[in-house]
Amino acid sequence: MSAPAFPAQWQALVDQAATALRALALDESAKEKFCKDPLLRAYMHKVSHRYVAGQTVAQALARVEGILAQGHAASVEYMGESVRDEAFAMAETEVFMELTRAVGQRNLNCSISLDLSHVGSMVDLELGYRNLRRVALAAAEINREVMISMEGADRADDIYAIYARLHKEDGLHNVGITVPAKRHRTAQDLPALMKIPGRIRLVKGAFLESAQISYDRNSAELAAAYRRYAGELLLSGHKCSIATHDRAIQADLSELILKERVDPRWYEFESLIGLGAENIAELKARGFPTREYVVFGEEHFLYVLNRIAEEPVRVYQAIVDVMGAPA
Repeated sequence: MSAPAFPAQWQALVDQAATALRALALDESAKEKFCKDPLLRAYMHKVSHRYVAGQTVAQALARVEGILAQGHAASVEYMGESVRDEAFAMAETEVFMELTRAVGQRNLNCSISLDLSHVGSMVDLELGYRNLRRVALAAAEINREVMISMEGADRADDIYAIYARLHKEDGLHNVGITVPAKRHRTAQDLPALMKIPGRIRLVKGAFLESAQISYDRNSAELAAAYRRYAGELLLSGHKCSIATHDRAIQADLSELILKERVDPRWYEFESLIGLGAENIAELKARGFPTREYVVFGEEHFLYVLNRIAEEPVRVYQAIVDVMGAPA
């Protein structure tokens, strides 16, 4: 969904609020306090309930089953990032293995998503590769995709390199990659990534980054870049996920798909739970393939703050949620 219109005199303050929220999302000391302090964690759970399926694999897959009943495919991510302890990275990888097994046992139309730094790349890049490979191999056995999420710009080279390695060395063509339209480098990255057969999940991108690295989140330049990259993907026949809640972009790309008769086997529209439910339902009703993205776990600090920052008016909803009944 596009950001709501604010009175012109408010816009500078709204932009400052979004920037402050994104900066807070990247503050690991703040994350530690909100996720570990019993009092703060209780409030964080109240705010996150709108955007997060729960804390456990069972809760996430219950939400997935509801999504599948509505005719959408699903993707599920166990949230976490920036793990710097090897034992913890190994333990978190086991949760992804449990998740993958459960998806296979229930035969759910659901892909698995993860951050490379969640499974060990900040400890050692080779550890991250090995753990991601384990999950990808398990997913390949049940014919499911694994989608690698994008992280901060300083990690992009390593993420893209491991993505390519999984395809070229391991033949794991069930692995896909998330690409942010807002980064200037995507103009060079996308053609190279399109030579690799994995699905490309095109997002606008939520991270706080300088003008030298990225377009502003609400800029006309970003909207134009997203449309351009999505058009290239759709017309190429490369597998892709159009992951945006922007109604105007969805409408333009829907028109392109119908005009060019793009094969529905190679694309889908994707939405995050708690956001854009009406949009994705309307697209499904019109016959377009759709997917909803489910997240679960305790490590939802960065994710939730970035969701609020995308539309700072959600701060008011967060206050309502905090003042309401316990989650």
